[in-house]
Amino acid sequence: MPVPPVETISEALRPLTERPDEAAVLCDIDGTLAPIVDRAEEATVPEGTSRLLGRIARRYRVVACISGRGSAEARRIVGVGGIAYAGAHGAELLLPGQAQAELVPAFATWADRVRDFAFGKDSAQLRTMRVRIEDKGAIVAFHWRGARDEAAALTQIQAIAGEAESAGFLTHWGRKVLEIRPPVPIDKGQAVRELLRQTPVRTAVFGGDDATDLDVFDVLRDLCSEGMLETAVCVGVRSDEGPPAIVERAGLVVDGTAGFVQVLEVLAG
Repeated sequence: MPVPPVETISEALRPLTERPDEAAVLCDIDGTLAPIVDRAEEATVPEGTSRLLGRIARRYRVVACISGRGSAEARRIVGVGGIAYAGAHGAELLLPGQAQAELVPAFATWADRVRDFAFGKDSAQLRTMRVRIEDKGAIVAFHWRGARDEAAALTQIQAIAGEAESAGFLTHWGRKVLEIRPPVPIDKGQAVRELLRQTPVRTAVFGGDDATDLDVFDVLRDLCSEGMLETAVCVGVRSDEGPPAIVERAGLVVDGTAGFVQVLEVLAG
């Protein structure tokens, strides 16, 4: 699929750029704002991208990052204080001006149990393989990108996933990452629905690159069907590792984080 010219992007985003005071700009972080890296903790949003997002925040009614990371970590990586952050796939919500995120109550009751289970699986073998464990609050993630032997590491992590499911936890697989989650239904789409319930808008755009971002595509479509939104633009950020559905179900497709910068430039005006 060819890269869309700026004119095509501008036309797709016109409903938002013509009425920014009634629009929401929403985006994923890793793979959308920040390039994917071997170690999740080393991910950064380029300074120019952060500046663009800051300009957008001053223009649009709602601006938010929707991430699998904890909301405080997401805010640190993005570096823009005046926007909202929905973290842990929607389990946390950190609004502009808040010092601390609000955790969905049902998630909060499971946080210690998830941590105890996940960190109890830490071992010298996993560390030798260079499998990394990330604490996301009520979610804990096992990363094997860059492991000495990724196939062997995956075998170990698949065993951990089986034990987690037997123990009553939910598991979620991403791009070379396994998340152990509380058995509480939550996703990025629910976070977007809650954000837009609190601050209604007429139009919205969301950019994402991975399977969890498809939940936001679904919710934006539903909000249009319900009459809560007039227009929603789903931007698929194409990558070699991303699921085909991101491209197939998007209304606008761009290549990688550089392509999404074009979207931000049009929104910033």
